[in-house]
Amino acid sequence: MEEQNTLENVQEAKKVRMSKLAALVEKGEDPFTIVKYEKTHSSDEIKQAADALDGKEVSIAGRLVSRRIMGKASFAHILDGEGKIQIYVRRDDIGEAEYMAFKQLDIGDIIGVKGFVFRTQTGEISVHAKGYTLLSKSLLPLPEKFHGLQDTDLRYRQRYVDLIANPEVKDVFIKRSKIISTIREVLDGKGFIEVETPVLNTLAGGANARPFITHHNTLDIDMYMRIATELHLKRCIVGGFEKVYEIGRQFRNEGMDTKHNPEFTTIEIYQAYVDYHEMMRITEELYTAAAMKVVGSLDINYQGQDLHLQTPWERLTMVEAVKKYTGMDFDNDPLPELIARGNKMGLDMKEDTSWGNALYNVFDAFVEEKLTGPVFITDYPVEVSPLAKRKPSDPRLTERFEFFICSSEGGNAFSELNDPLDQRKRFEAQMAAKAQGDDEAQPYDEDFCTALEYGMPPTGGLGIGIDRMVMFLTDSKSIRDVLLFPTMKPLK
Repeated sequence: MEEQNTLENVQEAKKVRMSKLAALVEKGEDPFTIVKYEKTHSSDEIKQAADALDGKEVSIAGRLVSRRIMGKASFAHILDGEGKIQIYVRRDDIGEAEYMAFKQLDIGDIIGVKGFVFRTQTGEISVHAKGYTLLSKSLLPLPEKFHGLQDTDLRYRQRYVDLIANPEVKDVFIKRSKIISTIREVLDGKGFIEVETPVLNTLAGGANARPFITHHNTLDIDMYMRIATELHLKRCIVGGFEKVYEIGRQFRNEGMDTKHNPEFTTIEIYQAYVDYHEMMRITEELYTAAAMKVVGSLDINYQGQDLHLQTPWERLTMVEAVKKYTGMDFDNDPLPELIARGNKMGLDMKEDTSWGNALYNVFDAFVEEKLTGPVFITDYPVEVSPLAKRKPSDPRLTERFEFFICSSEGGNAFSELNDPLDQRKRFEAQMAAKAQGDDEAQPYDEDFCTALEYGMPPTGGLGIGIDRMVMFLTDSKSIRDVLLFPTMKPLK
């Protein structure tokens, strides 16, 4: 279509295409009755082996995305799963009637083409058609002149059109698949076992987050979409698995922005007899392997910012990071002075705020945004780490880290708490917080405490956000750019 694809123009184009379909059906040529088409090659296979295939017959199929009619002959491009390839259609080769029918095709129609491979005078690898078959009729026009779908809201709502119109979008999701397969390859090579745990739970535990609630009709109970896989995976460690992981969807009933979507993908990894230092090494290995797979380098650029993934990554305790970026010394300065100084900087902490909460509040408000990374921030306060083991040298802290890239948290890890008595106290503290209005506090999971009472070995645990990992490695600005079908508010 030459004119802009306004709603009126789209509806008019649909009427024209519907009439063409009706004419085909009347002639007994309904394309939707075709159930299969035998392809011999993809566009990429032909291009890769063009010399060997020169003059050889091939059969290809794809979507018609451009066409240039020149009287008795036409050039066109079709788009298949691997890219575009040119076809050359001549009236004398396929006959007058078939050529006239070819000229009646619409951009967006899906066709199969049989012919032989050749190079045009300009050197473009093409297929000289000896025949074609209309396999599916496109009843709606593609974006104007196939220059691409630019409206970001429409792109996310109609990802199927976005994938057709913007080839670079499809490349992001091909890379996403490669990143996930690389993660599996690395972990499987280390002897980890991939397991699956419930998505529906009677308790929403394993993280501090607000869950989605649903109802099970047969049991007549409310259930929760999982917010993390942690507690079930640690049950696996109790049961005797020593290395487990799960890649899966999590669901959190929280805000939406460029870094958050209500449903998202994580990987959680648990290994017996190691601590959070081993989880740092695994994090580095997964990131560097994925970067080499899809970028081909450990030097990447994210939204104009150069990042270097060479290991080892920087390591800072939370106390060190706060001192480095704010000058506040939580190891030596009196707590009242630290609280007062934080409040002067814009916080609203009460006088009785604990040392750990004060430390975390300052870090969250003033440090995280400055972390270009990649950097591991270690030793979190116990108040904000209900599932992590206390640090033997300082019981105010836990053996926990989060790593940051471009001011975004990319993952979370612990030396896992395996003391059932301490775990019960942590859950009690969480329930007290919930009673005071914290709707993200974790519930008391009695069965998990029972599991710990049977004994869980010292264990390292790690969770990585797959979506943010893909964002970093594909230079994608928004999480919606790396989710095929992101959550969208329905149109009225």
